[in-house]
Amino acid sequence: MLPEFSGVLLFFVIGLIFLWFVLVLSRLIQPKGLMGSDKYIPYECGEIPEGQAWIRFNIRFYVLALIFIIFDVEIVFLLPWAVVFKQLGTFAYIEGVIFIAILVVGLAYVWKKGDLEWVKSDDLDAMKS
Repeated sequence: MLPEFSGVLLFFVIGLIFLWFVLVLSRLIQPKGLMGSDKYIPYECGEIPEGQAWIRFNIRFYVLALIFIIFDVEIVFLLPWAVVFKQLGTFAYIEGVIFIAILVVGLAYVWKKGDLEWVKSDDLDAMKS
């Protein structure tokens, strides 16, 4: 049994040796004495940070990102279907139409719910008062 897994064991040992080598090498060639207080601020591009690093984001950022990812992934599913469309025939066409119809229903639902609007009318009313 050991000869069967000797390749895995060898790969693991070589990986550990490589990890150790890289860590030691980075410790040897890193610049010394440059670690000042500026390295510990959360925003390190020449601007002085304002406020704290831990702030609450509006949930709308995440909802919009999830909606984008959902529809983007669905388009990726359509690409292979479109490439071999002529070879698949009528059944594949019907399946594609059903798939796109499901996407349109989902988009209509999200649109009707108002999740695609950046500023909802409730927020506008709250800002005015």
